[in-house]
Amino acid sequence: MKQRKGELDRLIDHLFDLYDQSQRYYCHMESKFLNEEELEVAKVHFKESELIHYDGGYLDACKQKIIFRSDSEDDFSDIVCLKAHINQTFVKITHRDILGSIMALQVDRSSFGDIFVKDDAIYIYTSESMGRFFMQELTQISKLNVKFAISDEHVAQEKQYKKVEVILSSLRLDVIVASLANCSRNEASEMIRLGNVQVNHRTLYDTSYLCNNNNTISIRRVGRFVFVAPRGTTRKNRIIAEFLQAV
Repeated sequence: MKQRKGELDRLIDHLFDLYDQSQRYYCHMESKFLNEEELEVAKVHFKESELIHYDGGYLDACKQKIIFRSDSEDDFSDIVCLKAHINQTFVKITHRDILGSIMALQVDRSSFGDIFVKDDAIYIYTSESMGRFFMQELTQISKLNVKFAISDEHVAQEKQYKKVEVILSSLRLDVIVASLANCSRNEASEMIRLGNVQVNHRTLYDTSYLCNNNNTISIRRVGRFVFVAPRGTTRKNRIIAEFLQAV
């Protein structure tokens, strides 16, 4: 817990340094690609404005950079969209396949943004310099030969969900995690204490935290769920709760 807080504190200090450099030297500065937890923390300190811009390559991207602009007319962004057409007749490519092949190149996870498959094509959002590297080195994913090129169209990832209903004794985080992960409450509590559970993209360690409608609950190695609302109660006065699970 203290280690992760320290990492986030150092990130904010680094972002303040970038912002100061941008203003001092009258130039644009940019962060690495930030994950959703890092973005939530950053947005507390850096509100979007004429001089502060969040960009992941398309609207509502999961991973984004913060770009500190030199002035209101500075529209700098070095984010490119890489696209590779694939034939999935015999091999189905997943997010895990793409990520595994990229990480095998020994690059930092913060050097690229969202990755996904859509309409028989793989999309990777990254910087121009890293894009050149991927186009040269990323030539195979899950036994499929691929050839990436920069796409003029910045395609958005479509988020799909399925409805899930669970029976809960309360809206405590440990109770919800136990139901969604299909494990005991003790196991759910341990997952929370180990930092494997996020609510609204922030890691929570409080097992007794009470969840509310529209909370996004992410459980490592289980999935991501959006708490829609309680839908009623059982005869034993337990809560019937509806969630949307990302698929």
